[in-house]
Amino acid sequence: MPPKLALVPGEPGGVGPELCVRLVQQPRTDCSLVAFADADTLQRAAAALHLPLRLLGEHETARATGDLPLHEIRNPVRGEFGHADPRNAAAIIDALNVAADGCLRGDFDGIVTGPTHKAAINAGGFAYSGTTEWLADRAGVDVVMMLANDIVRMALATTHLPLRAVPDAITPQLLERVLRIVHAAMQTDFGIDAPRLCVLGLNPHAGESGHLGREEIDVIEPVLAKLRGEGMDLTGPLPADTALLPRKLADFDAVLAMYHDQGLPVLKYSGFERAVNLTLGLPYPRVAVDHGTALDIAGRGLADPSSLFAAVAACARIAATRRKLRA
Repeated sequence: MPPKLALVPGEPGGVGPELCVRLVQQPRTDCSLVAFADADTLQRAAAALHLPLRLLGEHETARATGDLPLHEIRNPVRGEFGHADPRNAAAIIDALNVAADGCLRGDFDGIVTGPTHKAAINAGGFAYSGTTEWLADRAGVDVVMMLANDIVRMALATTHLPLRAVPDAITPQLLERVLRIVHAAMQTDFGIDAPRLCVLGLNPHAGESGHLGREEIDVIEPVLAKLRGEGMDLTGPLPADTALLPRKLADFDAVLAMYHDQGLPVLKYSGFERAVNLTLGLPYPRVAVDHGTALDIAGRGLADPSSLFAAVAACARIAATRRKLRA
């Protein structure tokens, strides 16, 4: 049996519902899907796109174009495309929770998530910094955010921090934990027995031997030396401006950037439409689209579904790899 994945569209007023409708217009053999969403929202998205959609029971099998098994989680209010209504925040969180709990029980082999609107969820009464953090807290584990396309896998040591807070956040303990999670994920999720990891420096020119900052000398290099002693293949710390050249990226299975905007501009420039967001370290695979809710074009049929297609394909591959390693 192919992996069974939970599909959570995210913000009902954004492009997530219509992307899910586009997703089921083609039959799949790599996985089966169950959506956790509001039926009316999905049907209205299908009508806006003039595409077929037949919602099935959660345990039914999709057999034709437009079929989508559904675990319905109703929105308290009928939202409008292009508007994120805080009154629907509880339903969005409930969809994430129920789908995640299904993965933790083993009912599903992974979860694919659409874009959420953080401000609307917080305005709805939830202390929500993002789906990555929410799922990590629910599972009780440490995680690492990685964005990937067919050019590069880019993991992040820190994520959404002000730039002035980054150096203090990069401690030896943090860096060691992140590298262990990335290394293990390369093995369990991608089937790479001996991953080759590139670690970027924090400062320009990776500190220029201490002339442009000592974080590389005092923090990064000692951690790399320790983990190399355990057998990890780690290169760095390297200057980010040259380490991310295509000919050098070919030598690595993944790159660890020290902060959000150090690595992600390169990844997004190299293929934003095909990029996906992975949460490494969860007990199950989680892959998300690498874009926001796009409220300005929601319900108009203009949203590019490429990232969701790539996210489902990636989650199915990772789930199959984990299953094979467990066998």
